Amino acid sequence: MTTDLAATARPGELAGRTALVTGAGNGLGRAIALALAGAGARVILTGRTAGTLRETADLIARRPGGDAAAVRVAPADVSAPEPVDALRESLHGEDVDLLVNNAGNGGPVRPITDIAPAEWDEVFGANVRSVYLMCRAFLPAMYQRGSGDVINVASVTGKRPLPRRTPYAASKMAVLGLTRTLAFEAGPRGVRVNSLSPGPCRGERMTRNFTAEAAATGTSYAAAEEAFVSRAALHRLVEEDEVARAALAMLRMPGLCGADIDLSAGMIAPA
Repeated sequence: MTTDLAATARPGELAGRTALVTGAGNGLGRAIALALAGAGARVILTGRTAGTLRETADLIARRPGGDAAAVRVAPADVSAPEPVDALRESLHGEDVDLLVNNAGNGGPVRPITDIAPAEWDEVFGANVRSVYLMCRAFLPAMYQRGSGDVINVASVTGKRPLPRRTPYAASKMAVLGLTRTLAFEAGPRGVRVNSLSPGPCRGERMTRNFTAEAAATGTSYAAAEEAFVSRAALHRLVEEDEVARAALAMLRMPGLCGADIDLSAGMIAPA
């Protein structure tokens, strides 16, 4: 199921705001960036690969009403402090008041006894340390202005078991804890901090995950996908543009702070 994000964004509703989206080169990051731009925000795209970021920028420019001048591409590895500090300095003069921490790593699909410490650290670097570093870098200016929004993209996997995905599940639970605690630091200073927890989304990442799961369990790709969707009340995957629309909806709720929005098609943890 896909929809036209231009029809779901309210033109101009984010006019005058500058959004910084990590992991914006593809998947959820790209979908969210398109939605924010469609609502009138100036969007800064960051990620590790300049080429895919430029593709996202081109997509924004080609959309009806798209403004290439309102998009900036700023490649960076947001899991390391030096590139994040350099990113902040390169954006001097940009009043970033909307930070979407979407960068992430799905990690290995294996039992924990077969996961190397370096693999564990890589997942936590991409999924948790990046959120810490980006907030550390860009919250002070929001505090000075007395306003802003942070949306951390977590996952339903942080709230329910997912065998053979321990680093990913643990890292996403950490994002939920970080979000709730940070909300109490940032809220009194006028900055709202929330998380968005999608279920499995149709796209390249889940294609890789289903392929790896099928290989790990000796089943077919179709069986691996069915094992996931059968856990959801709606018995389907979530679409990337649904997640993007949810991000817009969160920004329309001024009282939302310290909350987690579950967008998993009803993927509920077993009793």
